[in-house]
Amino acid sequence: MKIPVGKDDFEKIRRNHSYYVDKTELLYDLVSKTDNEITLFTRPRRFGKTLVMSMMESFFSIQKGDSRELFENLNIMKHEEFCAEWMNRYPVLFLTLKGVEDLTFEDAYKSLMVKLSDLCKTHESMIESDKINRDDKMVFLKLIERKADIAEVKDSLKTIMRMMSVVYGKPVILLIDEYDVPLAKASEQNSEDNRYYAKMLNVIRGMFEAALKGNEYLKFAVITGCLRIAKESIFTGTNNFMSYSVLDDRFSKYFGFTQDEVNLMLRQADREDKAELIRSWYDGYFIGNTPVYCPWDVACYLSALLDDPTAKPKNYWKNTSHNKILLTFVERTDFDVSDKFETLMNGGTILQTVSDELTYDTLHETENNLWSVLLMTGYLTKAAPDVEDDAVELRIPNREISNIFEETVVRYFKDSLAMDRSKQMELMDALWDGDEEKASDKMTDILFDTISYHDYHENYYHAFMTGIISGLGYAVRSNQENGLGRSDIDVREKRKKRGMLIETKKSEREEDMEKDALEGKQQIIDKEYLRGFQGYNSVICYGISFFRKKALVRKLSFK
Repeated sequence: MKIPVGKDDFEKIRRNHSYYVDKTELLYDLVSKTDNEITLFTRPRRFGKTLVMSMMESFFSIQKGDSRELFENLNIMKHEEFCAEWMNRYPVLFLTLKGVEDLTFEDAYKSLMVKLSDLCKTHESMIESDKINRDDKMVFLKLIERKADIAEVKDSLKTIMRMMSVVYGKPVILLIDEYDVPLAKASEQNSEDNRYYAKMLNVIRGMFEAALKGNEYLKFAVITGCLRIAKESIFTGTNNFMSYSVLDDRFSKYFGFTQDEVNLMLRQADREDKAELIRSWYDGYFIGNTPVYCPWDVACYLSALLDDPTAKPKNYWKNTSHNKILLTFVERTDFDVSDKFETLMNGGTILQTVSDELTYDTLHETENNLWSVLLMTGYLTKAAPDVEDDAVELRIPNREISNIFEETVVRYFKDSLAMDRSKQMELMDALWDGDEEKASDKMTDILFDTISYHDYHENYYHAFMTGIISGLGYAVRSNQENGLGRSDIDVREKRKKRGMLIETKKSEREEDMEKDALEGKQQIIDKEYLRGFQGYNSVICYGISFFRKKALVRKLSFK
């Protein structure tokens, strides 16, 4: 069993006899059950979009000759009349904009020119036909040589389609993969001084308008991307346009792996014992009303398991996309989403108004837009299949994405806290001074500035305190053996011959905080933790109770 990790060429996968999860029924559903002239599928990165498009090219393309061998024993072959009418019957133009994501407009435009040049080279034999208009031939050659001007670039797809239609005597099926990659990158680099986004939008919109709007040489078009860019922004004037996002149930089973598909893979790989592990790490997404796994993750991990049955799950998805969008949220000062992030990271859900029609230049204008982006790009998913109006219940889909949140969001708050040492120093001063009320207030303030997760376990508060104190340069020992037991936190400042003992307690209710803090104090006495401080001039002891984001400090002083 060969798992094709990182391969998105349908023909290569089939000819290499690699494992293929059959999504060919999409061909029949799309053509026979809709009348879309233009279809846009938006899905997160690594959800199989490019492989689906490659499969479409192999099926429809007249240039491929005879593809029956490639589709042998696949679901689409059950539709004999459909295959006779559509398989290898139309010229296909397949362009991917994946990789057009440079730091400047000039470099991105060069990358686009390379894409168009390579596209023309795959169809270079057409220029031998005497049916083609001389002007089209000249533009075609300029595209190959990367010498076309911007007007010719905007008209490039229509020019190539016109040539193909003349040569083959039929309208062209246009496939555009990852159409929004250039705009996504441009929006990251955009600023008042650098109108990269506006320039790139002008080029991409020009190409799409020429190819999709009133183009007599177009049979139909299928387009994929991460986000649906508002129609008025890029698809202006296009007719019979249909978009299917992660919120739509139609076509939901064709991107991502269903439970049945994963079960079959595990059975054929003889790794059914890993089913629950794979489910917890890589399942959890809803596309429409269909629960699906991230296909990239399943393929990567199953490939690892075939090589080593003891292989542990990894975060494969994070290496395919940056986490800047998460930081965009937490760095905002005009709205505070820390409570919502905390709810999500503790396994909860939030109800948000979302939209599947956005523009990249306005993504960051509202909080709702940003939640929409997290949903559309796979950082969040629907918590349930039913959606009412525009309000969607959102959650983190699985352990892998939860880890990304922890690594990105929690680290940001920790780093921010570390940079602002003033509150921490004020807390330590209050603790050394024995000021219970000030220490309680300062600790509560710091808790409100952090993201806590794992449902506020006692170990979280223990680590929270240890991190603050050690971050200020103090020697901290955790669970140190003292007296008749092990104290939670042991702080010693030998130069001043003073020490501090802290017992942390998690309270189940706010009204229990006083009792729990006093219990922590009493534990220090009962367990005789002070035995380990012979020779110190003073030791101050605390029982500290925590309830969610509140802290209560109670002291016990010895001299």
